[in-house]
Amino acid sequence: MNRCAWCGDDPQYIKYHDEEWGRPVHDDHTLFEMLCLEGAQAGLSWITILRKRENYREAFDHFDAVKISQYGDEKIAELLQNAGIVRNRLKVNAFIKNAKAFLAVQEEFGSFDTWIWQFVDHQTIVNRWATRADVPAETPESQAMSKALKKRGFSFVGPTICYAYMQSCGLVNDHSLDCDFYDQM
Repeated sequence: MNRCAWCGDDPQYIKYHDEEWGRPVHDDHTLFEMLCLEGAQAGLSWITILRKRENYREAFDHFDAVKISQYGDEKIAELLQNAGIVRNRLKVNAFIKNAKAFLAVQEEFGSFDTWIWQFVDHQTIVNRWATRADVPAETPESQAMSKALKKRGFSFVGPTICYAYMQSCGLVNDHSLDCDFYDQM
């Protein structure tokens, strides 16, 4: 089977590539989880976060935005002692801040899905990259998304993080042309 070169031969990367990456996501819960995890990845490799994903789910109440939005100092202190996640105060606080902003977007637009997919006119952008080197770190769409998210109070949502988010949640199809999954998205 031909896959995008970035997933290599790591079984966890292969499973993520084959079952999740680039598949359009319209479930608010998953969109929130991925936004948090992409932000947690800032400055690290994605495999680091992917390997800690179950720990994040456990630590952050399975990404229940309502519960996360209510975290106080005691819960933050507990999270900063949790060796199963990246113990970075700014990133932990961003999860809380993002939960509040996420809930506000849901309240205003009926769903986060409706709002976030506007940045790609509610349909996956299908790119035609021959190699991973051709894939940009950010695009005008990810820049617009980043600006809008920041304006609404989200953190750890720079244009590069937003582009990675767009890739992971299928807002863009960045499977390489020689990947067997390119035409499946």
